[in-house]
Amino acid sequence: MRIVLDTNVLVSGLLSPTGPPGRILDAVAAGAATVLHDDRILAEYRDVLARPRLRIEASEVAAVLDLLEWEGVLVSAPPLPVVLPDPSDLPFLEVAVAGGAAALVTGNGRHFVPVQGESAVPVLNPTTFLALLRERALGS
Repeated sequence: MRIVLDTNVLVSGLLSPTGPPGRILDAVAAGAATVLHDDRILAEYRDVLARPRLRIEASEVAAVLDLLEWEGVLVSAPPLPVVLPDPSDLPFLEVAVAGGAAALVTGNGRHFVPVQGESAVPVLNPTTFLALLRERALGS
C-alpha cells in the first residue's frame, strides 16, 4: 500500500515504537506499506529528526532515512491548486496525489483540510491507517 507519512508520524514512531506510529514504521520495514516521498519531504525528515531536543540516536535516524529513501518511491509532484492552513504541509499532499497514495498518514489531520481547493487522497490518523492496513491484509 502506497502512503505518505507526515513528519509528525515519523517522529512519533521513533520516539514511541510501540504506539500506532511505531507500528506503521514496522509495517514499512516489513514491506506492507511503501512510503512515497520527494526531495522536499526527505529534507524535512532530515531536518526535524536531527533536532537535538528529540534525542533520537543519529544511527537510528540514518537507518530509518535509508529505509524510507531506498525502499520508498521517489515521486515528481507538480503543484496542486490547493491552499492548506500551513503551506509547508503542501508537499505531502502533492506527493500523495501525484503518487496515487492510498492515504496520507498524519497526527494533524486538520492541517490537511484545504482552505481552498480539494484533494481526493484520504487523510488518516495512524490508528485509522493501521485498521485499514489490517483490513486489507485480512482481505487478501
